[in-house]
Amino acid sequence: MFPATYNFAYYQGDRHEFVLRPKQANGQAFDLSGYDGLFTVATARGNTEAIVGSSQTASVDSTAGTVTVVIEPEFGTTLTGNSYLYDVEISASASSGSNVFTLVTGTINVTRDITNTYGGS
Repeated sequence: MFPATYNFAYYQGDRHEFVLRPKQANGQAFDLSGYDGLFTVATARGNTEAIVGSSQTASVDSTAGTVTVVIEPEFGTTLTGNSYLYDVEISASASSGSNVFTLVTGTINVTRDITNTYGGS
């Protein structure tokens, strides 16, 4: 059921939002009660040194069954390269241990802003 792949274009310095609606293998909504979300952007996989800035919160709404990911302009201005990798995870503590699921992963292709200059090439 997880993870899906979602590649998207991002216009540097803008606000960008997408909403995930996790499902179980049988198509039923995934119960997000007790889960927190994390959105992490990196230049490479498997290397903590490659993470851009600090990981961003992905907002979990268990009532609606959604996980909302937002790139705020302040964070977006730090994306000075042309392409990045990312993933969105949810995690919850349970009596049997910690549950972690990667919901989606993919590539962010950055387009330079015209009005403002944030660095990069």
